Amino acid sequence: MASLTEDHPPIGIHDINDESKHKKLNTDVVERESGEREMGHSIHRSGSRPQLDLSKAAIQGNFEEKDPTILLPNQSDDISHLALDIGGSLIKLVYFSRHEDRSVNDRRKKSIKEIFGVSNGNRRSYPILGGRLHFVKFETAKINECLDFISSKQLHRGGLDARHWNSDAPDNENAVIKATGGGAFKFADLFKERLGVSIDKEDEMGCLVSGANFLLKAIRHEAFTHMEGQKEFVQIDTNDLFPYLLVNIGSGVSMIKVDGDGKFQRVSGTNVGGGTYWGLGKLLTKCKSFDELLELSQRGDNRTIDMLVGDIYGGMDYSKIGLSASTIASSFGKAISDNKNLEDYRPEDISLSLLRMISYNIGQDIILETSKCCCTVALCTVPEAQCMIYIAYLNALRFGLKRIFFGGFFIRGHAYTMDTISFAVQFWSKGDAQAMFLRHEGYLGALGAFMSYEKHGLDDLMISWMEKFVRKGTEITAPVPMAPPGTTGLGGFEVPSSKGDTLRSDASNLNVGVLHLVPTLEVFPLLADPKTYEPNTIDLADHGELEYWFTVLSEHLPDLVDKAVASEGGTEDAKRRGDAFARAFSAHLARLMEEPAAYGKLGLANLLELREECLREFQFVDAYRSIKQRENEASLAVLPDLLMELDSMNEEARLLTLIEGVLAANIFDWGSRACVDLYHKGTIIEIYRMSRNKMQRPWRVDDLDLFKERVLGLGEKKPHPHKKALLFVDNAGADVVLGMLPLARELLRRGTEVVLVANSLPALNDVTAMELPDIVAEAAKHCDILRRAAEAGGLLVDVMINAADVNKENSSSVPLMVVENGCGSPCIDLRQVSSELAAAAKDADLVILEGMGRSLHTNYNAQFKCDALKLAMVKNQRLAEKLIKGNIYDCVCRYEPASSDLQSSSLC
Repeated sequence: MASLTEDHPPIGIHDINDESKHKKLNTDVVERESGEREMGHSIHRSGSRPQLDLSKAAIQGNFEEKDPTILLPNQSDDISHLALDIGGSLIKLVYFSRHEDRSVNDRRKKSIKEIFGVSNGNRRSYPILGGRLHFVKFETAKINECLDFISSKQLHRGGLDARHWNSDAPDNENAVIKATGGGAFKFADLFKERLGVSIDKEDEMGCLVSGANFLLKAIRHEAFTHMEGQKEFVQIDTNDLFPYLLVNIGSGVSMIKVDGDGKFQRVSGTNVGGGTYWGLGKLLTKCKSFDELLELSQRGDNRTIDMLVGDIYGGMDYSKIGLSASTIASSFGKAISDNKNLEDYRPEDISLSLLRMISYNIGQDIILETSKCCCTVALCTVPEAQCMIYIAYLNALRFGLKRIFFGGFFIRGHAYTMDTISFAVQFWSKGDAQAMFLRHEGYLGALGAFMSYEKHGLDDLMISWMEKFVRKGTEITAPVPMAPPGTTGLGGFEVPSSKGDTLRSDASNLNVGVLHLVPTLEVFPLLADPKTYEPNTIDLADHGELEYWFTVLSEHLPDLVDKAVASEGGTEDAKRRGDAFARAFSAHLARLMEEPAAYGKLGLANLLELREECLREFQFVDAYRSIKQRENEASLAVLPDLLMELDSMNEEARLLTLIEGVLAANIFDWGSRACVDLYHKGTIIEIYRMSRNKMQRPWRVDDLDLFKERVLGLGEKKPHPHKKALLFVDNAGADVVLGMLPLARELLRRGTEVVLVANSLPALNDVTAMELPDIVAEAAKHCDILRRAAEAGGLLVDVMINAADVNKENSSSVPLMVVENGCGSPCIDLRQVSSELAAAAKDADLVILEGMGRSLHTNYNAQFKCDALKLAMVKNQRLAEKLIKGNIYDCVCRYEPASSDLQSSSLC
């Protein structure tokens, strides 16, 4: 991490965007953060609120199963969502549960102690647990049965399953559940009375569209065609999904033109639909359920009740107007002349006759409404069950739509209905349009209501990873100061009183150079010669150098205070502590200018650690916490697409892209003055995109070809994978997620064990060892390589896999582990590392040091017993001139093979 730099303008970066736009973005961020504080952090942040993970979601069960469960194999958060679509005829319910038959193989929980023989403190396991979406329906007239079902499973309280996993979870006395449909208004009081929950009403049409988009984008084997009794599943290209026509046949019928997420318009509809069929069927057949009525129709013969054209014309067609003898002239027409009572007719025949009549009249009513056809009930040139489809096709033709999706409980997987619809669409479009169906056709509204809990980002499924990252970046801008510069008073903190008001008398209590976690510190065992090792590359014994860095630290101080105060909610107490911190740290700097050896030998690493200890002394635990969280979220959102892009490359191109990615992502540095200035002028993501675009070789220090030869081999020389690599990671966000994690993944792919080494305590926006497992768990959801390695390393416990299969699956997987370095500074002195890191390093044969703090400010000249790769983007002009004779934003890729005569880097 480049924790310090002067105000130096980067070439070609100031014009990223116009100033007014970014002022607005910065203002929006401040207003949003302020709103969060006022509302008690009620605004969504995925780091603190449970998230629905749709990656690799799939239908569970056989292809013929109705309303099948949707499996969410990568779900890690506990979701307590329940959503309903309360229609006029049916209540459709969607809810989440954990996996049944869960069993955790405790022997697979490899702790750091088991792996390295040392204690890992309070490190916890981060399981990927999996989950399911379930689909249930009830008749609206029997709403009490629905309420009993919800109550029995405690779905309104998070579910019995949630209680199993978190028995200490308090009851939610103010529970809110999402619902759509007219019943969400009609029965709101009943839900409150029976279950003690409030109904949060969602727009019905919007939920239908949202539910359909969810299924079409995220679920494989959901959409299918049906022709002549044959079902064929179709995987929709999400880049070519919109626009489409959605024909939803529920109690009534709606035809909706869908142009995108949240973009739709209702273009037609009718009040005769599934509700009509169910209502009349219940009266005429005494069926007790919708499914029973529909099942009856499959065994029926409507010719015993319907009057056909052939009945009128003696078995002949009415060819003059194009009607076949089998065309229905009058539904239920034979009942007029038959001397029979209702009980004399078979319920099966009544059900089929009614089904065909409703299909016919749905089409007729739409035609009359839209004036697209002038046919009548008895004399229609369009076959009766095809009339509705014809008008649907006309609407599709009108808007240039190629796909028509049919949904709603009227269809219910009925083969005759689907075949008729498919044939009609194919006939009228001459094969240009296609009728498609959804396995969860009746649950579109309920699914849409379910998705509305968190707005799960389905719109992100159709754009490139870089485009997604740019979108996310609009929310990640540099927060402007929350209050005008100036003192707010010390608020109980004693004014510095000794040495001419330059330092408090109790300054020794800061314990400079001693971390507050009291680890057991050891010498890093891979140092070539610990006796000659010097971590600092900057000599602060030079008064000019000392003065320069003190000036940089002083100029950075106001921005750091702003971040620290914001991290504590901007309260008056936080402002007082921030002011006290600034005074104390300034006093330390003043004393060190007078007496550079006041606290022993002074190096830049000591100076930076002093700053972090001062922050902790005034109870600022992690000044960049919220910033790191936002940057992690934005980066994790695009990681799956980046990995997919990397996997499409050959290994040589992939390795180059990986190293470029590490260097470009290392630009994210809140300790760098130049970078902070960039953030005030543009979003972080724009800066990253610029950095990637400018990433051209040769770099200022460019040993990539040497490293590539070692990793990939050369000519007939076969590569020999490293046994274990220690990756010293730097910043949170893009730096670790889009830079170092993909590089770690590549090493894992090649059979190299990987240990991610991170700070024990926060320092600026550096990622910590406690934060990394969460990040790895999120990344592992989208990558089998990371997932298996994280499981093998004890970071994940995946209970979805049977215990018997676990050891078999992971027996050949190399582990991915996380250890803390024993440090709370942007730099690192390898003479003082944690015992955990020392143990992990003993059999490592590759060290990768990333970031300015660890590979330039310190350890640039360090030599190791093993291979070493040092990667950083230089973000300080003075350091660039002195260390590499280059400029700000130059790149360093320094590779030193393990040999007695270490090769020198090639300066370009």
